[in-house]
Amino acid sequence: MLAAKDFLEAPWRRSLGALIALTLVASMAAADEPDTRTLSELRADLDSRKTTSVELVQALMRRIEAIDRNGPQLRSVIAINPDALNQARALDKELQSKGPRGPLHGIPVLVKDNIESADPMPTTAGSLALINNVTKRDAPIIANLRKAGAIILGKTNLSEWANFRSRSSISGWSAVGGLTRNPHVLDRTPCGSSAGSGVSVAAGLTPVSIGTETDGSIVCPSAMNGIVGLKPTLGLLSGKYIVPIAHSQDTAGPMTTNVKDAALLLTALVGDAPACDPPSAGCAKSDYTKGLVPTALNGKRIGVWRFETGRNAYLNPVYEKALNHLKEAGATLIEAPTPKMTRVDEAEELVLHAEFKADLNAYLASTPAKIGARTLEQLIEFNKRTPAELALFGQETFEKSNGMPPLSDTKYMTARADSKRLAGMEGIMRTLAEHKLDLIVAPTTGVAPRVDSINGTRSPGSFSSLPAVAGYPHLTVPMGELKGLPLGISFIGAPWSEDVLLAAGYAFEQRAKARVTPKFIASIEADQKAFAPAEP
Repeated sequence: MLAAKDFLEAPWRRSLGALIALTLVASMAAADEPDTRTLSELRADLDSRKTTSVELVQALMRRIEAIDRNGPQLRSVIAINPDALNQARALDKELQSKGPRGPLHGIPVLVKDNIESADPMPTTAGSLALINNVTKRDAPIIANLRKAGAIILGKTNLSEWANFRSRSSISGWSAVGGLTRNPHVLDRTPCGSSAGSGVSVAAGLTPVSIGTETDGSIVCPSAMNGIVGLKPTLGLLSGKYIVPIAHSQDTAGPMTTNVKDAALLLTALVGDAPACDPPSAGCAKSDYTKGLVPTALNGKRIGVWRFETGRNAYLNPVYEKALNHLKEAGATLIEAPTPKMTRVDEAEELVLHAEFKADLNAYLASTPAKIGARTLEQLIEFNKRTPAELALFGQETFEKSNGMPPLSDTKYMTARADSKRLAGMEGIMRTLAEHKLDLIVAPTTGVAPRVDSINGTRSPGSFSSLPAVAGYPHLTVPMGELKGLPLGISFIGAPWSEDVLLAAGYAFEQRAKARVTPKFIASIEADQKAFAPAEP
């Protein structure tokens, strides 16, 4: 096992400084300005030779050095790919000789560090136990990105073990990457577990990124960082070679600045054919950009979910404004009661703990021989021997999972069947059917709370669990802000309705124009103007 000092000096960590030194061809002042071009705009500039992929990679490396490693120290990027510039050069040459493979040809992408790539970087899930986990394997979704011509720029920080080690965990913190900071207000949580993926897009460190979600881990960091995030239908994307929590809910998904980019990235992630595991009649290859028109909401019937009265009351004016945008775009809104969550939550908890043990043990068994912890039980012992791992919070979730029975156990099988039924057919699908709805909207979550190193991150609540447990798609789009903190609106639908949700989200986005640019404020409370007496 590498010591901490060895890890910090390892090639994938040194590579950033070395490459920066070699490619520093513009002033650091330029790194302070984010590149706000969409994928379509980048595609046009690459095709017309106004820029090159090498220049894009160099500029992003400078910006990462300026504000991720230094300046506000966002710590959203856990490793830079030493091969990124070589990939960029090769794709620039291919563009000149053959033309673009598609919209993502020569586009840099950051990938959450629980997703394997064949590049010379480890896949750590944020844990020191996996700092040698260089598998030289591409997850199928990464292979699809390569086939589309994307450049793997590096890996993003995450909540260690995707926030499944302790109930007192700190969202966005990992022993490998430290604490990722929200670029809007630095003492607020970026949410997790795809914290680095959300922050890196919001702060302009990458045009697009890939996150993963079991329950809220794409949509929450997207909403709290003011970007677009899509959790696809379970099975649309392969989960192979992704460090797991639970196979009945885990999925990767796109995180981008706008809805069209999310549709383009999803199309590339799906590749030539959806994974469709298990196969479904509703799962078919699609170009998810086809329905993106400003009139897509016209005639749609949309169910409206709300937090219970009194919870996150500050959301009401922002949410009402968002709902008015939907109505102005031609949608009919129907107030719909939110399904009860108690039995869903109970069943989900049992399922996640049982599947985590089985799925993680299977994953660890496939890692390189130098990985010493090859079971959940051995990981628990590793953490006990490693002070840096348990310095901030414990591992009671690990310990509970390790005591779970096998997946052949009747209680597990009953809980899984109950959770899918209650969240799916008796939850989302019943709401859609009873009110003859095309989709449902809700506030994604509340404003980002302060980081709390004593009590752990406390959620302001969310609407992520029903689509997560059911395995149905969930899109979040910026809908406004409160004192500089972004807020998102969720679009939730039936399985395989990504095209419907993206179209609705796009039409909303064109009207609302609600994305907030990060200002790197130290804290709302530190802004003296917020507490100054009124002018006489």
